Parts: sequence; structure tokens; C-alpha cells
Amino acid sequence: MTSPTPRPAPAAPPQTQDRRRWFALAIVMTAAFMDLVDVTIVNVALPTIQHDDGATTGQIQWITAGYALAFAALLITGGRLGDIFGRKRLFLLGITGFTLASALCGLAANPEMLVASRILQGGMAALMVPQVLSIVHATFPAHERGKVFGLFGAIVGLGAVTGPLLGALLTQWDIAGLAWRPIFLINLPVGVAALILGSRVISESKAPKALKLDLVGVVLVTLAMLALVYPLTQGRENGWPLWGYAMMAASVVIVAALIAYEKTKIRRDGSPLIELSLFKVKSFAAGIAVQTVFGLTMGIFFLTWTLYMQLGLGWSALRAGVTGVPFSVAVSVAAGLSVQRLVPRFGRKVLQAGALTMAAGALVYVWESGHYGLGIASWQMALPLVIMGLGMGLIVAPLTDAILSEVPREHAGSASGLINTVMQMGNALGLSLVSVVFFTVVEDHLKDGAGGAAFVDGFHSALLWVAGILAGVFLLMFALPRKPAAGPAEPPATTPQDAHTDEHPDLEEGERRPELV
Repeated sequence: MTSPTPRPAPAAPPQTQDRRRWFALAIVMTAAFMDLVDVTIVNVALPTIQHDDGATTGQIQWITAGYALAFAALLITGGRLGDIFGRKRLFLLGITGFTLASALCGLAANPEMLVASRILQGGMAALMVPQVLSIVHATFPAHERGKVFGLFGAIVGLGAVTGPLLGALLTQWDIAGLAWRPIFLINLPVGVAALILGSRVISESKAPKALKLDLVGVVLVTLAMLALVYPLTQGRENGWPLWGYAMMAASVVIVAALIAYEKTKIRRDGSPLIELSLFKVKSFAAGIAVQTVFGLTMGIFFLTWTLYMQLGLGWSALRAGVTGVPFSVAVSVAAGLSVQRLVPRFGRKVLQAGALTMAAGALVYVWESGHYGLGIASWQMALPLVIMGLGMGLIVAPLTDAILSEVPREHAGSASGLINTVMQMGNALGLSLVSVVFFTVVEDHLKDGAGGAAFVDGFHSALLWVAGILAGVFLLMFALPRKPAAGPAEPPATTPQDAHTDEHPDLEEGERRPELV
């Protein structure tokens, strides 16, 4: 008798492979959802943090601005690290660090520790988030990605709505007497589960030809932003000292040094942090200005809005969170309409209409809050919030495509990385300006015994700044292309999570990346 010929082991059934792919998708989307929620969940808890822990106004600003600044500074580098060393490896490293930083935030013994932990959290998010869509591209074939990106867009929209409400509920419930701390501690079980499951089901991938790191560029960008943001944030509390003005002047010198270094970096190895040739494209240069200034308005509005409702009007965190629902819904509705129907027909006029609509909503808010005073109700805020939300939705969804429409295809990755980086930097700068446009007014009126009315006046000041800046955004948008580019010259659209990519050799020719809100 002879033994039977050995037969090769059967390949894994397609259903098993599909199941692993979808498990991996669920994990990376959960991580992206954590980051999106964590950006918005904090704002509604800031008044409680200030009340319970005695945080200064400057520290309140740094809790949000520190996260945005660290995220912006390391965003492109985090993506390149994934391309070089492996996206799965960097994703797991990022989610581990993000989870540990969340624990440090939740266990912070004082405001200083909370600020430091938030900066660490932002840096870890910059390692984790850029890998998400790269992992999707490496895991799913091209014919399945449309469905995946549609699902991802829904997750992004859900995160924008969920963050404030979840933060309000967790703060209001005061679980185990922990007050605001559960808004960070809730990340621990989610992060640990994502880490364990991700290590098993996510496949490793790298870019065949990844760009080199530009750590000197990262340092110079960070120093330039710190030299500008720090004195704006701390200047009021310190009586606007001379060193603050010196630091702001130094930021200009650092930017000049950064430009000189990046030119050298281009000649040396072609891997700069910032592709300076992009600024020769008029629409891109103007679009970067639009994105930065628009981010600045968002930083001012969301922080002052929260402080106005809770510290000025005396509302609970839950009531403040629920009041913002009409805004989030309006943003989602307008974003969908702008991309699918309006922009293809009217081009940049849609974005300009968005800027003017937001500005109009801010002015309506000024009138309503002044007219109703401290007795204003949540439903009375619905009208200006819906107007502002509609305006924002008309801008955020199509803006990236408008900026990239005239950028050469080979630089689309670098351009998208820079777009999303400056958005975060603009947000950090706006948060630092809250000292100037809001707290200065509040402090002056509190000295006169104005009480809660001081916060109403401060909010009026902030809204007028927002309206004025949006008018400037409207004018800047004239430099954007009249209509979206069409045909093969059009670069692939990108998302904030895809911001790191400078080259995508693994991206199939002609394939578009989706624009997500």
C-alpha cells in the first residue's frame, strides 16, 4: 500500500478573508472616530474643568490649542513614518500612545498636567490618524472602496454630532464623582480593544517609495507656531510683556529660516516637509490662506460659544450640548448638497455664499443674544446656528477639491497634507486669539460688576471678529478656480485623515480619493 499524495492546504474561503477585512475596517474607523470625538468632546467640559480645578483662562485655551498644535506639527511626519516603517505598526503605536495619553488626561492632578497630556494626545493622534485611509487602500480592492469611503463619511459626520452630546452627558452624569474625567477615560476600553484586535486582523503595508523625514522642518514649524501662539494665549494674563512681542516678531524670522531650509532640503533629497513650488499655483496659495483663516474662525467661535452658554448664561453642559444639535445637522445637510449638486453647477460661488451665510448667521446671533440677553432660550438660538451651520457646510466639503484643482497630480499628496496641517494650525491660532477677542472684554466688564452680561458682551465681540474674518475669507475665495477642474489633470481628492500622503505609488492610476466632511 502506498500513502496518498499530500494535497495542498485549501485557501481561506473568500468569506473568511472578507470578514477579516471588515474587522480591520471597523477597528481603524473606531480609532478615527475616537480622534474626531475627542476634538469636540472637550469643549463642552471646559467650564467644569475651570470651575473644579481652578484652571486659568490661558490653561483652558491650551487644553484645546495644545492638541491642535501637536496634531498639526506631526501630521505629515506621522504619515511618512507609516509609509516607511509600516502603516499597521504606526497605527498600533499611535493608538497605544493615544490611549495612554487619554488615561493621563483623565487622571490629571492639576491643569498643567492636563495641558501636557493633551499635547501628548495630539501628537499620538498624528501618528494614528494618517494611517487610517492608507490601511483601507492596502486592505480593500478598488471596486470596494466606494462603499468603504461612503461608510467612512458617515462615521465622520456621526463623530461631529456625537462629540458635544457625549461630552455633555458624561460631564452631567458625574460618574463615580469623577466630574469631567470620563470624557477622557472612555477612550481606555475602546483603545485597548482596538489595539488587541488590530494587531490580529490588520495587514501590514508600506509605500514602495516613501519620502524621507524632515525633522528639522517639523521643529522649525513648531517653533514658529509656538512663538506666535504662546504670547497670544498668555500675554493678557501677564500684562502683555515685552517678551511676548519679541516672540511674535521671532516667529517671522523662524518662518524665513524655514523657507530657506526647505529650499535646501529640496535640492538635497527632494523630501521637504513643505513643497514650496506649490505656492506658485495661485489657487493653491489663496486656498491655503482660506483654509488657515477659516480654521482661525472655527477656533474662536466654538470655544467662546461654549463659555458663553455655560459661564455666561449658567446653562448645564447637557443643555449646551443639545443646543448645538441644529448646527451639526445643518452642516451635514449643506455639505452633502454642496458637493453633489451645487458646486458642479455654480463652482466657487457656493463657497463664497457659504462664507457670507456664516457671517450673516454670526450677525443674527449678535442681535438675538443682545435682544434676549441672559434670558435667551435654546430654541431662540436655533435660527442663527442653522444659518451658520449651512454656511459652514457649503465651505468645508468642497474646499479641498477647490484648492487642489490646479495642483499638478504628482504633488497632490503633498498639497493635501499641507492643507490639513494649516487648518489645524489656524484652529490653534484662533484658540489663542480668544484671549484677545473674548477674555479681554469679559475681564473689563467683570470689573464693572457686569456678572453674566460680561460673557454676553465677550461673545458679541468674538462673533463680530468671526463675521469680519469671514468677510475676508469671501474676498480670498476670488482667487480660487471658478469651476472644479475636470478630466485627467484633476488630482485625487483627499481627506483630513489622508493628509500625510506625499506619494501614493500604491494608488491605482486615475483613481480618485473621496472628499469627506
